[in-house]
Amino acid sequence: MRTLNKIFLLAAVALMLAGTLQAQAPKREFRGAWLHIIGQKQFSNNTTEQNKAYLSEQLDLLQKAGVNAVIWQVRPQADAAYPSSLEPWSQWISGKAGVAPQPLWDPLQYMIDEAHRRGMELHAWINPYRVTHGKNDLPPEGHVYYQHPEWFLQYADGKIYFDPALPQSRNFIDQVVRDMITRYDVDAIHMDDYFYPYPVTGVEFPDTASFATYGRGWGDKGEWRRHNVDLLMEQLHNTIHSIKPWVQLGISPFGIWRNKKSDSRGSETNGLECYDGLFADCPKWTAMGWVDYMVPQLYWELEHKNASDLELSYWWNDHANGRHMYYGQAVHNVMTHRDIAAAGGDTLNPTQLDHKIRLMRELPNVQGVTWWPGYTVAANFKGVLDSLSTNQMRTPALIQPYTWLDDRAPDAVTNVRVEKTRDTRTLLWNAPLTTDPMQQAVRYVVYRFAAGQPVNIDDAPSIVAITGEPCLLLPPAKNKKNRGTWQYAVTAVDRCNNESAPTVLTVKL
Repeated sequence: MRTLNKIFLLAAVALMLAGTLQAQAPKREFRGAWLHIIGQKQFSNNTTEQNKAYLSEQLDLLQKAGVNAVIWQVRPQADAAYPSSLEPWSQWISGKAGVAPQPLWDPLQYMIDEAHRRGMELHAWINPYRVTHGKNDLPPEGHVYYQHPEWFLQYADGKIYFDPALPQSRNFIDQVVRDMITRYDVDAIHMDDYFYPYPVTGVEFPDTASFATYGRGWGDKGEWRRHNVDLLMEQLHNTIHSIKPWVQLGISPFGIWRNKKSDSRGSETNGLECYDGLFADCPKWTAMGWVDYMVPQLYWELEHKNASDLELSYWWNDHANGRHMYYGQAVHNVMTHRDIAAAGGDTLNPTQLDHKIRLMRELPNVQGVTWWPGYTVAANFKGVLDSLSTNQMRTPALIQPYTWLDDRAPDAVTNVRVEKTRDTRTLLWNAPLTTDPMQQAVRYVVYRFAAGQPVNIDDAPSIVAITGEPCLLLPPAKNKKNRGTWQYAVTAVDRCNNESAPTVLTVKL
């Protein structure tokens, strides 16, 4: 009944707010997209230059859709989509595990550079425990699996996993993360829902020997397994923030924590529970401050019988624990289900896109969305790119600041000026000088206001661009709508998304 009432209420609100979503697009909103490499054969089939062109095109299209953070998969199965001395090259990049792509290139560095140039964050996505992809898959020669076979277990699904109970497993995963964030300017380390493996019906994970060694004092094996994952989360948090305190740790768990029938604190759902099935107590990690953001995978339709996205949206909003909360949405599901209608009525909206974004923005503890997969947005599946770019996310957005990491705004940019050629006008500025990496300007926001108009940087429609470069090509004056006198305001944004005061220049076009 509670869920049904929410459906009726939100559908009524939808009718009242129809057509107003454009005006409600906020200035601050996380808009992410997952780009996976596992199962994607195009990277190994294409040349290096073709891959670079393809990824650049994906980023351009995602930026058009409003995306400001790319979650790029770099370690799907204890391998690497970048040069690593710890793990072999991923087969999904080169076509053969352990073999570098030819000619050699660094996909992680390329994606960092291209995302940052566009003013987007780059989150490095890793899968902590999984080592192989299928039953007939084996790690390549030289993999740590052959040096320390005692660290690994094979489950009934045929896949090989690090044993989460072992300190050696945690230390090795920690070493991989330490190496990555030391060598690369990533904005976050991201992990999805693959902790203990998805259960095979009737077959327990084969960690009896580990439990005998490390489970002393634990009467319940489930509690012990959750403790093992907790230890990894705490260790990674401490490592990341000791090296680069601005780098975030984000988790994208399976969408159901626990069903209410299992736990009175759970959601009114009836499905697999990440708490009991994958042994991941995700809300605990935000409550303990080990995780900076959470992206629950709410891949179901609003009215799903067993896992209502509407019910779960409210549940996760109530369990944000003071950290950022973004909702993972499956593009195919969003765009192939009609919107829900008020009591017995019908709706003309053929998708749930508008409704889900509006719901996300109305919930007080939710700061954004992440699209699965980003390739589908770029492909404009059922018009999703067209809709986002012209309606729901037609104005650029900054990500909310991570104030528990840093709440100090950077200094303002200086020397804002225009350089002219016969055909172009380019706005340029200098970054604020600082020796503090937390205050370093990593992107800039450019606003445009008419002459005499108050300069209000809280006005999202006034944003011209968010860029990682200290310059912006101005629109040509030959277009009548651009002619006249304008005020351009430029701000600096630091690593934790704090924004400086504006520096204003009056420009005549």
